[in-house]
Amino acid sequence: MSSSKISKRNFFPEFRFQTSRSSGAGGQHVNKIESRVSLFFNIDQSQMLANEEKKILKEKLKNRISQEGDLIVHSQASRSQWRNKEDCIVKFYDLLEKALQPRKKRKPTKPSKAARLKRIKEKKKLSEKKQWRKRPDI
Repeated sequence: MSSSKISKRNFFPEFRFQTSRSSGAGGQHVNKIESRVSLFFNIDQSQMLANEEKKILKEKLKNRISQEGDLIVHSQASRSQWRNKEDCIVKFYDLLEKALQPRKKRKPTKPSKAARLKRIKEKKKLSEKKQWRKRPDI
């Protein structure tokens, strides 16, 4: 399975949502309403992910995975629970997209001749400056 098709997969039946009281702006309203939304997604039990993808996700997103194996995404950006739920879903898909993208291989490079000469010139200039700071030999 390709990671580019993540956004086309329907993970909704596998999501579990939990609400809690949000911090931040909202005045008296914030003390009564549970607008913060947490999305829980169990990677191991997912039917939509291949075993290879599960392995990659567990490695790359290990800091966001609970001991129960749930990937957790929070949102409290809005005062609306509904908007925060949508935000969680968008964040979830973005996380999976990024985590499943293959890493580019680094091409080793060497500094150019001009860069090497410039570096040596700077070192000589600094050395000369320090020589002037020394006490003269008498």
